This record gives sequence, C-alpha cells and structure tokens, in this order.
Amino acid sequence: MTLLTACPSCSTGNRVGDGEPQAAKCGRCGAKLFTGAPINVDDAALAAHLKVSSMPVLVDIWAPWCGPCRMMAPTFAAAASKFEPRVRFLKLNADQNETPAKLGVRGIPTLILFHEGREIDRQAGLMSADQLNAWLNRAHARSLAENQS
Repeated sequence: MTLLTACPSCSTGNRVGDGEPQAAKCGRCGAKLFTGAPINVDDAALAAHLKVSSMPVLVDIWAPWCGPCRMMAPTFAAAASKFEPRVRFLKLNADQNETPAKLGVRGIPTLILFHEGREIDRQAGLMSADQLNAWLNRAHARSLAENQS
C-alpha cells in the first residue's frame, strides 16, 4: 500500500512505497520522511500535511507556558515513536499560529486526529501514555471502518 505524506522539512508531498518507510527520503530535499518523533509545524506546514497525507495525522496543540502541555510532551513523543509511520505526529504552538482558533480549540493541550484532511476525533487535556494509546487505537480503527463502508 502506497502512503502519501508531506516532508517534515520542506512540506513537499511524497509517495512512500511498500518497502521500508523508515528509510524513505524526500524526493525534493532528501530529508528523512519518518523520524519517529513529532514534527513542529506552523499553519502553512500543517495545511500541507493535511492536504497531502493519506495516513492519519495527529496534531498536538500546545503552548510553551502550559504546564499540562509540557507534561504531555514526552508521552506524545513516545507515542510518535510507537505509531509512526502509521500515524503522523505534529505539534502546533497555539500562541504562534491562527489554526487553533479556526478549529475552535478552547483549551490546551488539545489533540486533534485528522484522516485525509478531515477531523475525525479530538481530545482535550492531559493524557497518560496508556490513555493516549487507547484513544488513538480506537479513533484510528473507527476511521478505517468508516472509510471501508
């Protein structure tokens, strides 16, 4: 199954074949497409990822002054190393971007899961690793079931 994803460095869309996705590199800039770590994005990069990605995209909307956001960062990073390349993990600073307001985010941290550019689920507040993994597995399974029907 071919994946479509945006490059974490230049946001160019790339196709990733069935081989080793962890070894895939951007056709434009040569950067690794999957690093197993969350990618810091701005409004434009988020839009590029949502536009081209065929895989689910999980966005952590956070701010540097937010204690729960800082507490959740290691959990989010650990989940990225576990779920990537099945799910793309992005971090969007709420203080530096307009997208959180456009999405109706009222509190942080907020996690929003997108699939094929469309929001499929969201969760606000601090989550443990077990809670995040369970929520992501449920939401991802529900998304796959909806796409098959």
